[in-house]
Amino acid sequence: MSSGSLTEFSSLEIEPLIADRPAEPRDSSRLMLVDRAAGTTANRSFRDLAEILGPKDLLVLNRSKVWKARLAAAKPTGGKSELLLMAPAGPGGLLWTALCRKIQPGQRLNCAGGACAECLARNPDGSYSFRFSQPVDEAYLAANGEVPLPQYILNARKRRGAEAPADEDRYQTVYAQQAGSIAAHTAGFHFTPELFARLDSAGVRRAFVTLHIGWGTFKPVRSEDPSSHVMMEEACEVPAGTAEAVNAHRAAGGRVIAVGTSSMRTLETFSEDNGTVRAGSGKAGLFIMPGHRFKVAGGFITNLHVPDSAPLYMTAAFAGRELLFKAYAEAVKEKYRFYSYGDSMLVF
Repeated sequence: MSSGSLTEFSSLEIEPLIADRPAEPRDSSRLMLVDRAAGTTANRSFRDLAEILGPKDLLVLNRSKVWKARLAAAKPTGGKSELLLMAPAGPGGLLWTALCRKIQPGQRLNCAGGACAECLARNPDGSYSFRFSQPVDEAYLAANGEVPLPQYILNARKRRGAEAPADEDRYQTVYAQQAGSIAAHTAGFHFTPELFARLDSAGVRRAFVTLHIGWGTFKPVRSEDPSSHVMMEEACEVPAGTAEAVNAHRAAGGRVIAVGTSSMRTLETFSEDNGTVRAGSGKAGLFIMPGHRFKVAGGFITNLHVPDSAPLYMTAAFAGRELLFKAYAEAVKEKYRFYSYGDSMLVF
């Protein structure tokens, strides 16, 4: 076993704890505090965050918005299919990169809303290029697309016979603005306008980045040697105001807390070795695993992640693999809710 692998996490009995729906209200979810210096954990509620943080803290959140990227389709023979749209591959909304099962170049699919999608090619990363007969833009997806829920949520509901909640509203943060993600910034699910107001009163500051979450975030780490894993690039941006706020806050001795792995990866992508964050836009292809030296954030809010996932490797890099395994074992014992709709932790 490679010294960098996290295979021990697969031994935890997580399946019964997979959340098939979000906490209601959002900030009623649980929050585990993971103290790296002391090597300890403590159990709190997420709504306690305004009591835990203060004027020395600056939250950095990802304002990317999930679009309805799952598109029902049918083969000319009548067989059911579907597309998971990853990103536009050109202007005008006619060319897209997407995931699809059992498709070959040259085949066509009849999609919801009357669009026809022709498979042009299979890409080296396993995705496919499609040409649509009409523009597939945000308006088209709003009318014809479906919320791209992770399969483990759908499977959990099926096993439990659970009714589906209003995913279109809840599989989204309350501060999402820029459409472009095919998976949610789940660490942000727990925030509410009321909690933000209490954080403001406590002197906690916040700033925003954008990273459009794509296949790179949820593509499993299958390599026996994780250092050989290729992290697929995702579009991201640090506005000038955010770079200025983060740099000034750190210079004054404050603590930056990255909310979610997407925010953390954006900060690390746009930071110098001395921790200075620069404004700009580009692609984040950084795979963060144990051994990585974090340059900006001194705290990290994140959910409880799927084994063999890039987010789990990043969290292990920040917390330390032994302490994180201890925290996950505690979460299982205390019956925390896992994965996208589940509970969270603050690692500091």
